Amino acid sequence: MFIPGMYGVALMLMILTMLCWGSWANTQKLTAGYAFQLFYWDYVIGVLGASLVWGLTLGSVYGGPSAFLANLGHADASAYVYALGAGAVFNVANVLLVASIAMAGMAVAFPVGIGLALVVGVVLNYALAPQGNPALLFGGMALVMVAIVLDAIAYRRRESTRKASGRGVRLSIASGVLMGLFYPLVTKATMGRDGLGPYAVAFVFAIGVVACTVVVNTWLMARPFAGGQKVGFGDYFRARGTWHVWGVIGGLIWGTGAIANFVASQTHMVGPAISYALGQGATMISAAWGVFVWREFADASADSRRLIPWMFVFFLAGLAAIAVAPTF
Repeated sequence: MFIPGMYGVALMLMILTMLCWGSWANTQKLTAGYAFQLFYWDYVIGVLGASLVWGLTLGSVYGGPSAFLANLGHADASAYVYALGAGAVFNVANVLLVASIAMAGMAVAFPVGIGLALVVGVVLNYALAPQGNPALLFGGMALVMVAIVLDAIAYRRRESTRKASGRGVRLSIASGVLMGLFYPLVTKATMGRDGLGPYAVAFVFAIGVVACTVVVNTWLMARPFAGGQKVGFGDYFRARGTWHVWGVIGGLIWGTGAIANFVASQTHMVGPAISYALGQGATMISAAWGVFVWREFADASADSRRLIPWMFVFFLAGLAAIAVAPTF
């Protein structure tokens, strides 16, 4: 399987993760009118498809016992349990985040959910595999947190008339804790002589996502959060073909970012804490899409727009600190 031998290549993979994780949601914007629960079926198909495509290509080059299929054949049962659990935990966290956005708004859901996920994930991953300069890693994480908070304040000022739902805040807290826990489970699945490699763990993780979706998403179709409309499988099959295509593409994009991150974390000098921390910079990538492409702040007040440059300054400073942490 392909694992980068140089830090520069691993850094490119982590930047790819940011771009993918921060961009996949654009495909949902292109399916206006398509219920999220229906979109999610196509999304998980794409996540599973990405894990198979990359596993059978980059994960299979050079052959040997570490190749994708061979690795799946001899991995320990506990590695499968951790990877499947990681997929299920991530899936629940993702659904809760979407629900908290619907109830409390992005200005509350993102800083609480993603900010908490960043802290929990980095701390736990560093405890499992302490690699990189801790001052630069945690200092960079703090700067990214400031950027996320500034992003939240900007959105709050833009939507000054919207009040946060208490239930939405609680859901965002639950989402953040779970989102922070999924990556340490992935890390545990890759540890030990008979652990899963990055491509194999991505595939088993994706199966966990799909299995959890069958239960959780079916329930949400009949009992949607935030008073949304009930939908059925008939609605899914009647949806436009282009909506299905965009949903699958969204999953392919997210899945590609996940595999790039898992692979980078296995590189010498990097480790899961740094890989995850840079990957969670995706929040600012999604903010960049909103500001520069979707023009979400075009009609916002001057107070709101004034925060945007500072948000990106803190974000870039934090990413720079995390990026150089493995070299000190």
